[in-house]
Amino acid sequence: MTEDQHPQRNPSKLGGLIPGLLKGLATTARTLGKPTHTAEYPDVQPHLPPRTRGVIALLEENCTNCMLCARECPDWCIYIDSHKETLPATTEGGRERQRNVLDRFAIDFSLCMYCGICIEVCPFDALHWSPEFEYAEFDILDLLHEKDRLGQWMPTVPSPPALDPASAEAQEVTAANKPPRKAPEVAAANRPPRKVPDAAAEVTEVDKTPGRVPDAAAEVTEVDKPSRKASDAAAEVTEVDKSPGKVPDAAAEVTEVDKSPGKVPDAAPEDTKVDKPPRKVPDAAPAPEDTKADKPPRKGPEARP
Repeated sequence: MTEDQHPQRNPSKLGGLIPGLLKGLATTARTLGKPTHTAEYPDVQPHLPPRTRGVIALLEENCTNCMLCARECPDWCIYIDSHKETLPATTEGGRERQRNVLDRFAIDFSLCMYCGICIEVCPFDALHWSPEFEYAEFDILDLLHEKDRLGQWMPTVPSPPALDPASAEAQEVTAANKPPRKAPEVAAANRPPRKVPDAAAEVTEVDKTPGRVPDAAAEVTEVDKPSRKASDAAAEVTEVDKSPGKVPDAAAEVTEVDKSPGKVPDAAPEDTKVDKPPRKVPDAAPAPEDTKADKPPRKGPEARP
C-alpha cells in the first residue's frame, strides 16, 4: 500500500481525548465516595410496588363458578371444574335451592402471560394480584397451581390503596349507609291525620258520594220527578183506536194527558172506552162487474179512406 492510501491523523483531535478521560475519571471518583444501593437478593428482599404482577391469588369463598375468567383468558391457562348440589329449604314449605360447588380451580403459570384480564372480569373479586414472585420450579409441570396453592397467596395480597378524599363515595358504602325503609303499615301509622272542618266536611262528604243524595233533596226529587210510565189501560185504548191517518178524539186526549210529566189522567180507562165515539166504517166498494158496466165503450180507430 502506498502512503496516499493511509488516512492521515489529525494531531488536534488526539489532544481532545485527554480532557474527556479526565472528566470521566472525576465522575468515577465522586461515585466511589457514596454508599451503594444494590439489593443483595436473596439475602435482601426487593421493595416492590403494591401493584406488581407477581402471582394470581384465589379467594375460594367468593368464586361462584361463573367461568368468566376461563372464557376470557387468551391463553386458556385456567381450568375450572364444579358440580351442583341441592340445599334443603330453610323454612317450612319452602323450596329447595341449588348452588355450584367448586371442585377444581387451577392456573398454569407456564402458559400465563400476566395480562390480568381474569382479575378484571371477575364480578365477585375472587382473583387478586400478589407481588410474590418466588415460585420458580425445576420442572415445568409444577407451575400448574391448584386452588389450594392459589389460596396460599392471599395473605400476601396488599390492601387496596386509600381513596382520594375528593373522589365520589363508593356505591356500596352509599347503599350501606342508607337508612332502612319503613314498612307500609308503620308509615301509615306515623302519618298525621287530615284536618277537615266539621260542618263543611259533613256537607262535602255527603255531596261527593257518587249516587247518593241528601235526605231532604231526595224527598223533593222523588216528588218532582216526572213519571215516564203511562197507564196500561190508556195504552190499550190507543192501540185499539189507532187507525191509519186518523186518531180518535178521546184517545188523543188520553194520550196528551198521559204524556204530561207527573200527571195521571182522572178518568179511568173504562170510562174512556164508554165515551169513545163509534168508529166510522167506509162504504162498500162497487163490485167489479158494476164498474165494467158503467164504464163507457172504447172507441176504435177510424178507417182510412
